[in-house]
Amino acid sequence: MSLSYSKMHSNAFASLAVLQFSSPSRLLSSSCCPDKDLLILISRLGGQDRVSLWNSTQGTKIWEVDIGDENSGATVVDIAWSPDGQSVAVVHDPPQITLHSVQDGKRTLTIPTPEQPASIRPPPRLVGIWWFRDDRVQKSGSIPDIFKRNDVITGSTLSILRNLPLLDPLQEDLEKATATDLFAFQGSQTRSAKKSYLPDLIKSWPTLTLDSSHTSISTSFHEKQESSDDAEESNVNSIVVVTDDFGGLHYFLDGTCPLGSVTLGPNISVASLSKRPARALFLAHSSITTNERVCTDLEPTCIELPLLSHRKPRDLAMLSSTARALIWYVIRCVKEMRAMWFGSDTASGAREIGPKWIRGLEEKQKEQYGQDEPNPILDLTCLLLTGRASEPLLDYLGSGEQMSERGIQKWETVMIETLTKLRDFSEKRVAPACQRLHLVLEELHGWSQLLQFNQFELCVGDLTTCLDLTGRAVVIASWLAGVARREIIRFREFLSWLRFETAVIANTNPDSGPVPKHDFLEVNNYLVSGLVVSSIDKWFMGPIPSFSPRDLGLPGDAYSSISSVLEKAHLVLNTPGQVAWQANGTQKDLSHLDRNLDALVQELATRCRRIFDHAACAVARSAVISRSDLALPRIASARQSGEIHFSIRERNSTDEGGEVVQHLASVMPSKQQNILILARLRFKEASSVPYEVGFVPIECCLEDEAPDEPPSFDLLEAEYFDDEFIVIIYRLRSKDKLAFIATVKYNDIGYQPLEPTVYVNLSGREDLMVHGKNRWEQGTLHTTSSPIKQCRALKGCKTGRVCLAVNGRTGRRVACVLDGTGTTVETFDLEGEAEDMEIAEDEES
Repeated sequence: MSLSYSKMHSNAFASLAVLQFSSPSRLLSSSCCPDKDLLILISRLGGQDRVSLWNSTQGTKIWEVDIGDENSGATVVDIAWSPDGQSVAVVHDPPQITLHSVQDGKRTLTIPTPEQPASIRPPPRLVGIWWFRDDRVQKSGSIPDIFKRNDVITGSTLSILRNLPLLDPLQEDLEKATATDLFAFQGSQTRSAKKSYLPDLIKSWPTLTLDSSHTSISTSFHEKQESSDDAEESNVNSIVVVTDDFGGLHYFLDGTCPLGSVTLGPNISVASLSKRPARALFLAHSSITTNERVCTDLEPTCIELPLLSHRKPRDLAMLSSTARALIWYVIRCVKEMRAMWFGSDTASGAREIGPKWIRGLEEKQKEQYGQDEPNPILDLTCLLLTGRASEPLLDYLGSGEQMSERGIQKWETVMIETLTKLRDFSEKRVAPACQRLHLVLEELHGWSQLLQFNQFELCVGDLTTCLDLTGRAVVIASWLAGVARREIIRFREFLSWLRFETAVIANTNPDSGPVPKHDFLEVNNYLVSGLVVSSIDKWFMGPIPSFSPRDLGLPGDAYSSISSVLEKAHLVLNTPGQVAWQANGTQKDLSHLDRNLDALVQELATRCRRIFDHAACAVARSAVISRSDLALPRIASARQSGEIHFSIRERNSTDEGGEVVQHLASVMPSKQQNILILARLRFKEASSVPYEVGFVPIECCLEDEAPDEPPSFDLLEAEYFDDEFIVIIYRLRSKDKLAFIATVKYNDIGYQPLEPTVYVNLSGREDLMVHGKNRWEQGTLHTTSSPIKQCRALKGCKTGRVCLAVNGRTGRRVACVLDGTGTTVETFDLEGEAEDMEIAEDEES
C-alpha cells in the first residue's frame, strides 16, 4: 500500500473504543445487541466461562457474571438477545439455558432443558439459539380496549382471577423498602441479590412471566415498582428455538414456556434457522460433520407449526403459568406451616414445647421421687378434678421449667402465634389459592370436552383426579382452620388453669385464694389430645388423603343438581316437624381419616405439571416437516478429503413480493487473487426449493493497485452488515502485517444465473460455493472488481485468526473485531468518519 493511500483512506471509520483483557476472550457473531450500544464477551476463569457486558461506544464494562452453577465447568455455546433488549439468553454446555438481565447480569430464569430419551448416549449437546420476534399483524377491533383486557377473554378463568382480591405475599417474597428505594432516582436503587430455591417440579413447569393480576397473588415492593412502569410487549408471542447436535429443535414461547421438540434426524445439526414473516414457518438448513468436514443442505427443511398461528397455545401457557404460581404458593405456605409447627433446621417448633414440659415433669417423678412408672398426665388430671397435687407435681409447678410468669407468657406467645398463623394460613391463603386453582382446572376440564382443543390431548380422567385432589385440599385446609381455632381456645383454658394452680401454690393466705376461671372440660380435652399428642400432627404426617364426601357425612360423591336441592328445601319447609328444634345428634367420628395436606399438595403438583407439560408440547406435535431430498450422507461421501476449509456467511431478507432472498458469502483463499464468492438464492413463498441461483465473484483490491499486480493482502473474515454492505477484514502481506477493516458493496452488482440442471444436483452449500469457485477459475464466471475505498487500520490482528461481530441496524452501525490472541477488541462506527469525530470533539472542547 502506498503512503498516499494510507493517509487518505486508512481512517475512513471512526474508532469508538479499544478493550484490553488480561486473559483471552471470545466474540460470537451475535455478541452485538441489536438495539443498544452493548457488546457481550466471553472469558474463562477457573474452568468456567464468564459473560461480561460492555458499552461498545465507551469501552466500559457494565457487569460480569459466572455462567452456570458453581463448579459446573459451564461453557457458553451461543447467545440470543430478547426482542425488547432487556434480556439475553445463554446456552451452556453441560446443557442449560438461562436468561440474564441486561441491567445487572443477574439470572432471572432458568429455562428447563428438554428431556432426552435414555437410549441416546451420549446425551445431545445444545449448539445454537435463535430468538424470533412476533411479526404478525395485530388486528385492531372497531371497539377500543378501554378496560385493558390485554386479550383476556371476558368470563374466562383469567378474567375472573383478575377481579378477585390478591392473596397475601409470603414472608420470603417481601423486601423491606429502604429510603433509597423510596426516594432515589429511577435506576439508582441498590439491590442485594436474592437467592431463591426452586424444586425440579416447579423449575420444569411450563410457564410465562405473568404479573400479579393473572396469578391473583400480591407481589413484593420491588416487583410492584417494576410492574408500575410501562410494560414492554416486544417479547409477547416471541419464539425461542434451541437446537442440539442430534437434530432436535426445541421451541419456547416468550423465551420461557416450552412448546415441545421437533427432531430432524440423528447426527444432524442446524447450521442456520430463519422464520417466514407473519407465519409459523421455520426454515432450517441441516448439516452434518464427517471427517472434520461440515456439509450443509442447500435446500432448507420447512417446519410449520400450525397450532402456533392461533391463540390457543398462549391461553394454555397462561393457565399453566397461573396454576404454577398458585401451586408454588400453596407448597411454600404448607412448608412454612409445617416449619412453624414441627420446627426446621434452624428453629424449633411450637409443637415441641408441650411434650418437653411433660418430659420435665416425668424426669422429676422418676429421678427425684423414685417413681418406677411415672404418669404425668394422670397427676395433672387428678389435680384438675380434685384440686390436690402429688408431691412431684407440686414441686414442679412451684419451681419447674417454664412455670414462672415469664415462662408461661413465652409459652403462650409462641403457641398462640403459631396456632393463629396455622388458622390464618390455611383459611386465608391455602384454601383460597386451591379454590383459584380449581377454577383453572375447571376451564381445562371444559376444554377437554371440546373438539377444537383435541390437539392438546387433555385427559378427562387426569383432570377429574386433579379436581378431586384440589377440592379435597380446600376441605382439609378449612378443616385445619377449624381445628386450630378450637386448639387456641383449649390452650388458653389450659394456661388459665396453670396460672390458677401456681397462684394457689404461691398463696399464703387461705382466706383470699384465687378464683378459678377456666373450663374444666376444655382443660381436660387439652390434656388428653393437645398437650402431648395433637390432632394437628395429622395435617403434616401420614399418607395422601383419599376420603370421599360420604366419609365426611355428606349425602354422596355425586353433585346434586340445583332443582333437587330446591325440592328438598321446599319439602323441609312444608313439614312442620322438620323445622322444629331438634336435639343435637351424634358427631361423626373422623379421627380415622388421613388429612396430610403436605402430601396431598405434592401429589396435586406432580399431576398438574404432567398435564400441562403434555398439553404444552401439542405445538411441536402439530409440526409439519417437509423437505425435498435431504441427502446429507451422500453429500458427505462426495466431498474430497483434500478440500480447503472455508466458512459461509448468510443473510435472509424478504422482498416486496413476499419471496425470500438468501445471500451467501464465502472467503475463498487464493494466492493469485482475493475472491469473495457471493451467491443469491430466491425462494417462492410456498416452496423450499430455490427457483433461481445466481453467482458473482468479487475481486477485492486496493484502489491504487494495478489490475495485473498480485494482491498485496489476504482476506481474513467477512460478515454481512446490512442490505447494502459486507464488512471484511484483510491483512497486508508486507513486513508490518497491518490489518484493516473495510466495507464492500454487494446489493447493486449483477448476479450471473446458474442453470437449474446444475444446482439441482448440488445438494450442499459447500458444493455450491466450490462450484462457483471452480467456474471462476475456469473463466465461465466473470469477476466483478471492487476496489476498497474506505478502510480503517486495526491496532492488532497482525497474526492469527480474527473474529467479527456487526450490527447494521439504523442508528447503530457498529463493528467489533477481536484479534487472534483474544485480548484486544476494537469497535468502530461504520457511518461516522474519523475526521468528523475529531471536529466534533474539538467543538465540544
